[in-house]
Amino acid sequence: MSITVGQRASRSLTLTAEHVRKFAEISGDHNPLHFDAAFGARTKFGQLVVQGGLTTGLLHALVATDMPGPFETGAELRVQIRRSDDTIVLDGEAWCYTFSDSSA
Repeated sequence: MSITVGQRASRSLTLTAEHVRKFAEISGDHNPLHFDAAFGARTKFGQLVVQGGLTTGLLHALVATDMPGPFETGAELRVQIRRSDDTIVLDGEAWCYTFSDSSA
């Protein structure tokens, strides 16, 4: 199935302190911006912020699984990640390079 202009796909996940902790264990990203509320309050964000790898990980899953999927041709996609209050926290474009199934 080919991608068409205007086609959409979405995923939803509520990221928790446990996700942040687990990602820090894996990645080593223990920046106080992710763990120290007082520190986060003093930054331009005014609060704790999840690691960027958690948000971009959602994009990886969306592209690899939903659109274009694992065996679709390459595509240029507009991407956005929004918080539950509809604030955009990531906005941009993604180029997807996919591979054909060599076992087929």
